[in-house]
Amino acid sequence: MSTRTTPRIAILNPNSTQRMTDEMVTSARSAIADMAEVIGLTNRQGPASIQGPEDAERCLEGLFAVVEEARAMGADAIVIGCFDDTGLATLRATAGVPVIGMGEAGCLAGSLAARSFAVVTSLDVAVPVITENIRVMRLENRCAGVHASGVPVLELNEGADSIRRVQEAVDRMADLHPGCSIVLGCGGMTTLAHKLRAPGTSRVIDPVVAAAHMCLAALA
Repeated sequence: MSTRTTPRIAILNPNSTQRMTDEMVTSARSAIADMAEVIGLTNRQGPASIQGPEDAERCLEGLFAVVEEARAMGADAIVIGCFDDTGLATLRATAGVPVIGMGEAGCLAGSLAARSFAVVTSLDVAVPVITENIRVMRLENRCAGVHASGVPVLELNEGADSIRRVQEAVDRMADLHPGCSIVLGCGGMTTLAHKLRAPGTSRVIDPVVAAAHMCLAALA
């Protein structure tokens, strides 16, 4: 960690959509206020969104370059701003600072917030990747399921219909698994977190916020 009294956390967006980077940074800054400086970097070489393993593979070269940029800017901790935790194992082994996967942070937070958690993500193509990551984290016994809302990543913030469809997915998982925490399985959902209602005793987890807090814990 650097000699600054306030740590610097870099959120790295593996895709090339600057709007999503800005939204994740805004959410993280709101969550941890004056406890850390939050900066965002965007992988200009990546696809516009990451929806499945092919997109993840396409983004890796640019993502690794962005990590070097973050380190040059004095990042004390790094968040991979994709719920697929793209490149996590490699970056954690080589970055020289704590690297937190947004999916990892969201699922861990969900498992702590309730006896079980469910993930609501964007499209069906994302489900196998997230399911496998949960298995690798050894949280499969705590996970009630991974469900796709059917809303593409870049359409998540395009009006009431998108919000309605994500809310329906949240409601469905909460009805099937009463009391479970609902983890939003996409960084692009961070602006929806405060708009979504958690039925009954369920709670909605924003993985961007969870990752920001986990960075602080890793630097404590």
